[in-house]
Order: sequence, then C-alpha cells, then structure tokens
Amino acid sequence: MVFKRRTKRSPGQIVLHAVYPPGGWGRAISYIVHRLRRLPDKPHRIARGVAIGIFVSFTPFFGLHLFISAGIAWLIGGNVFAALLATLIGNPLTFPLIMAIAVGIGNFLLDQPNTLHLPLIMSSFARASLEIWDNLAMIFTGGKAHWGNLLWFFDRIFWPYLVGGVVPGAVFGLIGYYLTLPIVGAYQKRRSKKLRERVEKLRAAKAAADKNRPETWGQEG
Repeated sequence: MVFKRRTKRSPGQIVLHAVYPPGGWGRAISYIVHRLRRLPDKPHRIARGVAIGIFVSFTPFFGLHLFISAGIAWLIGGNVFAALLATLIGNPLTFPLIMAIAVGIGNFLLDQPNTLHLPLIMSSFARASLEIWDNLAMIFTGGKAHWGNLLWFFDRIFWPYLVGGVVPGAVFGLIGYYLTLPIVGAYQKRRSKKLRERVEKLRAAKAAADKNRPETWGQEG
C-alpha cells in the first residue's frame, strides 16, 4: 500500500507519540496553524470552527469530541475541518489540567465539596466506561446490571465536569476565535496579493512576447 508505514510502530511508540508527537508539540501546533491558514474558506467561518473545537474539548464527552465539534460547526455555519483541528487542544498533555479545572469550577458552581484528586477523576472515567460496557453485555448474557458506580460518577464527576467546563471552554474558545480571525484574514489577503502579482507578471510577459513577435510570424509558407 502507498500510505502504509515502512516500519510498523510498537504499542509503546503509539502511546508515546500520542503523548509527545514526533518533532514535539511546538511542531504539531505550527502544523495546525499552517493548515488553518490555508483552509479555503472565509476567515470568520474558520474562526468559528476553531472556537467550537476548543469549546468542545472542555467537555467530558471523550471519544465524541470530533463528532460533536463537526455537528455544531455545521449547524452554526463554521468550518468543520477547522473545528476538527481545534479539538487537538484537548490532548494527553492538556486533559489532566482541563479535568482538574473543569471539575473544580463545577463543584464550586454546584456548591459541592471539591475533595476528589486528579488520579481518581481520571481513573473514574475508565471504570465508568467499563461498567457501561459490562451492563450492555448483560442484555445478552442475562446477568444483573449494576448502575451504582455510574450514578456516583455522574453526580460527583461527570456533571461537575460538564458544568465547570463551560466557563473555561467559552473563554478559550473566544480567545481562539479572536486570534484566528485576524491571522487567517491577513494570510488570505497576502496570498491573494501574491496571486494577483503573479498573474500580472504572466500577463506582462505574454504582452511583451506578443509585442516582440515578428509581424510575419506564422505567415510564411
């Protein structure tokens, strides 16, 4: 296959590259900015998509960020691809910080004690996912489903995370919008100017060639 890797990555390399991409996060961010600037769309639509992607990254719907971002961007007239790129704000390095901030703000807004430490919050998502799958399997195996842990997870982690994520998500989403709008606009104007200059040079060169062409060109014979 043309796009298949020559050297297959080991499971350890896959995990390592998810946490720290080859070339570093600086290079990855530069690549994202480069792709955003070159998107063939209006600056306000691209900026709108970026804002949505960042906002959704602050929600606890892990595994669904891409679908939710694309859906909302499509509904409000934002650039879908920009929204998908912007969800990379949420990554293995930033998710622990996002979790801690969102759950802390959520507990404050809901007037709940903020006594849960970060490792417990992170492990609770894994346990909740496993319990959901186990309970779904009970439908076919005939076993008894247990929802007690999920109820605690929803009340103490998921709901505070969802409520608390709205505030930083909206703040950083707006920052992303107002940073993207002038950057993309300036890049597109500069690119359009270069294209116009290139077309004008080609026209001038063609006009000069036509002017220097002998009058009898093509009339001999």
